[in-house]
Amino acid sequence: MTSSVANFFVYGEAPRQLEVGFIHVETVMARANIHPGKVLPHFHEQMAQITCWLSGSGVYRIEDCSNDFTAPAVSFVPSGVVHGFTIAPGADAVVVSIADSALPAIASQVMLQLDQPLMLVSDTPDPQWDRLGRVIAMIHDEYALGRADMDRLVPPLTAAALNYIWRLNAEGKLLSAQPTAALAVRLRRLVDQHFREDWPIGRYVNELGTTPHLLAKACLAAFGKTVKELILERKLLEAKRLLLFTIRPVEQICFELGFQDTGYFSRFFRARASKPPGQWRRDELQPNSKKL
Repeated sequence: MTSSVANFFVYGEAPRQLEVGFIHVETVMARANIHPGKVLPHFHEQMAQITCWLSGSGVYRIEDCSNDFTAPAVSFVPSGVVHGFTIAPGADAVVVSIADSALPAIASQVMLQLDQPLMLVSDTPDPQWDRLGRVIAMIHDEYALGRADMDRLVPPLTAAALNYIWRLNAEGKLLSAQPTAALAVRLRRLVDQHFREDWPIGRYVNELGTTPHLLAKACLAAFGKTVKELILERKLLEAKRLLLFTIRPVEQICFELGFQDTGYFSRFFRARASKPPGQWRRDELQPNSKKL
């Protein structure tokens, strides 16, 4: 564990300002000299990532969840989401990193919700995996060629890859009301920015220029939970991040998340994770547990 979760441009490189529409493509093993098979938990402040595993196996972590995989497998991780992996010899993937500034144009062409992480592993034969693999290979090849028209080819190919990921997702559904979906995305982003501040729901309603009824409807349709539950879920996620990936004491984490009482924080955490925070941290960090 470290004092904070690492924030990278691409793995191992300090954050930098990205050009509008920036997209970066490389294989996992292109950085094998930095991570000999183990990429520590980190996040990208301004980029989402598609990671498409074309060979091998490993364990891929997204936030507090570990996913065993054998290729083919694919993940989509929005900016700000903690992720990392360990892989067996012979494993490799193509990673497509997409600046947040490039996502709106791509999002208009795709069915996949781009504000939520997703990990898919092949468990039954499906021709969509072959199609996804071919599109990902084309993205990698076009980026490597670096031709003058690359900026016109790579974004639509990336949109195609995201649509294949949506097809492969058995639960993938396009929200029927696009304005409702847009409101839900804006709500989630606002919660990400202000969940520590204990905003009342009315503050979110005012900031988003909507009504309590419409906001509740959008949240339920998109996330299957109330606005209050969404906020509490975000607090729990941050608590798990800090417990798992930092050495901060439980008391400091409690106050950092806006709780005024450590006893209440412990009860809050236990009710949702089945264990108090200190015990959860110890159990998750057991040497024989399957963690990164």
